[in-house]
Amino acid sequence: MKYQLQNEKIIVTVASKGAEMQSMIKDGQEYLWNGDETYWADRSPLLFPYVGRFTDGKYKIGEKEYEMGIHGFAKNSEFSLIKQTKDQLMLELCNTECTYRLYPFQFCLRVLYTLVDQEIRIEYKVYNLSDSWMYFGRGGLPVFRLPMEEGVKFEDYYLEFGEECYPDRIGHTEACFLSGENKRYPLEENRRLRLRHELFDEDAIVLQSMADRVTLKTDQGSRKVTLYYPQLPYLGIWHVPKTTAPYVCVEPWTSLPSRQGIIEDIRFKPDLIRLKEQEEYCNCWSIKIE
Repeated sequence: MKYQLQNEKIIVTVASKGAEMQSMIKDGQEYLWNGDETYWADRSPLLFPYVGRFTDGKYKIGEKEYEMGIHGFAKNSEFSLIKQTKDQLMLELCNTECTYRLYPFQFCLRVLYTLVDQEIRIEYKVYNLSDSWMYFGRGGLPVFRLPMEEGVKFEDYYLEFGEECYPDRIGHTEACFLSGENKRYPLEENRRLRLRHELFDEDAIVLQSMADRVTLKTDQGSRKVTLYYPQLPYLGIWHVPKTTAPYVCVEPWTSLPSRQGIIEDIRFKPDLIRLKEQEEYCNCWSIKIE
């Protein structure tokens, strides 16, 4: 099932599978990647209840081990419609027998999309319906097509942070697990990261301690996208390694992948969100297209 939201400025399409945004259109121009499997089939997957990989696809709670694939199961799950208006949509995913085998918690995840002028505001609410603590991470993974307009090349684009910042790059192994070796990641004039395909030959660039706003833009054209993520401490930047994929992912996350060779006990993973029984968590971020 697909749902369409629209106001005077933009049109957004969201799928019930994964509550995934599949289209963002302004002035007849598509901003999201089209899901061409030649490079990557996803368009804007929702990452929950984990971001990244587990060693051997496994984690544990105490002595009991569980299996879960990369980026969790929400992206492959069917969400239910809670409400829809012309410019607002709320979808919900709650635990089932299937999710309980992967993730032994009772929960509800609600995703609210709201259009305000040229902006898509995205709110996530997680309800812990269990009688114990619950542990999770969540992330957004919007995939923007590049170039956004004719006469512009991929290499003409750059990411410009909202203010000067001095981020660290999260160190990772060749298999994309945490290495623990974070390093300062220099930006041009402490604000800009110019894109080139070779940036991603060793997989994603994941930053922390960066500004909470970033714009994907070019000096050779007028179209741009701004992400605002004040409650998300990590930012992933990626496309499929060692390709000339015509898109870039700009990914605000709450948490990080696992360490290599360690079956993580998620009770003690410090970057995960912890919810008491019957507690609620809310997180908001936004995308502005111009």
